[in-house]
Amino acid sequence: MSEITKQKGASSSTPSPFMRWFSSKLMNFISSEKRQLNVRKKRESKRVNQGRKHAVEYFHQVDDGYSHLAIQTLAKLKAKYDIELIVHIVPRTHDDNFPEPELWREMSRVDAKRVADYYALDFDNSDTLPDEELVQLATSILCHLDKDQIGTIGVTVSACLWRNDKATLKSLAMKHGQCSPQEVNEKFQAGTARRRELKHYNSAMFYYEGEWYWGVDRLYHLESRLKSLDAVADNTLPPVAPRPSIPTKFGESAQNLTLEFYVSLRSPYTAIAWDPTIKMARDSEINLLVKPVLPMVMRGVPATREKKIYIATDVAREARALNVEYGNFYDPIGEPVLRGYSLYMWALEKNKGNDLLGAFLKAAFAKGINCNKLQGIQQVVNTAGLNWEEAQDHLNDDNWQELLEQNRLSMYEFGSWGVPSYRLLDENGKEVLSVWGQDRLWLVAKKSEELSQSITDMPN
Repeated sequence: MSEITKQKGASSSTPSPFMRWFSSKLMNFISSEKRQLNVRKKRESKRVNQGRKHAVEYFHQVDDGYSHLAIQTLAKLKAKYDIELIVHIVPRTHDDNFPEPELWREMSRVDAKRVADYYALDFDNSDTLPDEELVQLATSILCHLDKDQIGTIGVTVSACLWRNDKATLKSLAMKHGQCSPQEVNEKFQAGTARRRELKHYNSAMFYYEGEWYWGVDRLYHLESRLKSLDAVADNTLPPVAPRPSIPTKFGESAQNLTLEFYVSLRSPYTAIAWDPTIKMARDSEINLLVKPVLPMVMRGVPATREKKIYIATDVAREARALNVEYGNFYDPIGEPVLRGYSLYMWALEKNKGNDLLGAFLKAAFAKGINCNKLQGIQQVVNTAGLNWEEAQDHLNDDNWQELLEQNRLSMYEFGSWGVPSYRLLDENGKEVLSVWGQDRLWLVAKKSEELSQSITDMPN
């Protein structure tokens, strides 16, 4: 059984009452729409006064699957929008921002390949991570290309790498040249320094005037912003990466499918995924199994300040786009989460487990209720339609630990270590899809739609 870890600093799972209040207020301010709009307004005014073009910076990691998708959008972005595109090549990183680096690399390959078609992009892969020798060769070529070649020749280089096409990569190196190891290192240092200056840590990232956008999944936010600034160069071109919609019509046989939904009571992405996931399950009549796990920081997984700030701003932006109630946050880390899981086991006996989890998430992430106080927990219980007097007898139950540990191990079995995660099972209980992230609910829904219709359409 995993230990419940008490960390300090940015990863603290035992904040004092004052720090819980202060950090919650700070995150609410940082992620607020008012602040976002003010920052955008000030940055645009400054850009205009300085006579600068709309400059979008992109950070590319050669052996990152998400970067392979993102590099394919560069030429499209330049064609549609009146922007200057600045590309930085960055190395693979090993720090607290990536607690499971090898799992992350493999997920980037599998997940990027899975979603590529939906974004009209390519991911022709040999079903393995690129050979390390070829990663170095592709990196040396990409570092030698100029800014106009990255979005064209660079795409070809990246495609050859992910196919492990050594012969073509060598031919490209002969034709276009390559950087020496020293020159590559200098490029890495420059890209890393610039990213650190802008206070980020990840790859496949786009940066524009104070705001970050991760890969093709967040490009629709950047495109919306550029459009609002009249920075569109060609209105006849379609959006580069519109977000796929979530289906609402399913075949009758969807009720034979099972969707496992892995959640945490301290996950902001779980909070904004909760209502859309419940709705999708109701629309499809799919069998939904909610599987809670301990929050990452309570499992000993560190969280840097940069990562916390990015997540806070990103999840709030996503919530606004999804029209999900969110933003009045009161951090439930530590004791409130433990009480929530204690009550969850009791609520399960009352067939109110999901009601309890949903009420807790709404209280902590949308209503600003301090669940560290008994009054806060009482509000959660009442909202879930449960009896408070009876609930008080279960506030310190510890019978949840084995279940949550089983859920965590199950999640790791399909290559995920964070929430929300989804695993879709067919009518025989066989896995047909497993994904991580609230921004993959559309994929879960589309796969469910396909399966339910194909089964319904089968001849008797």
